[in-house]
Amino acid sequence: MVKDLQLLASLAKIGAIAALIFPAIGSALGTWAAGSAAIGAWKKCYAQNKSAPFMLVAFVGAPLSQTIYGMILMGNILKSPGYGVDSMGAGILGGIAIGISAWLQGLAAAGASNALAETNQGFGNYLMALGVIETVALFVLVFIGKTLS
Repeated sequence: MVKDLQLLASLAKIGAIAALIFPAIGSALGTWAAGSAAIGAWKKCYAQNKSAPFMLVAFVGAPLSQTIYGMILMGNILKSPGYGVDSMGAGILGGIAIGISAWLQGLAAAGASNALAETNQGFGNYLMALGVIETVALFVLVFIGKTLS
């Protein structure tokens, strides 16, 4: 009986760790994609003797919030009354979904960086598109959190 409880607690901890690790991986991939594009866009501006828009930094940093959502999900898993496979599944699957949201948000931010540097217009529109992608991560966080309580 004690061994079973220890195993279930360990599975829950694996889920909690996964809830942070997968979003962090997605954030790293997303900021890499957006950062690479921003650097290229700035280079293009400098080569054309145009002012380089500092606002591209907002696009580069956009995927970082998903790591915070992963931390919140990790905390919810560790505080949940359930143990075991349900917590592990919530952490792994939820973490992957949040991480993919961050990665794809970074890819969209890369396009936004290029567009803003080229036209110097549309910042608010581009940010709204990134916000819609971020909403996926928020939905995952909220609804998995509800199922754990």
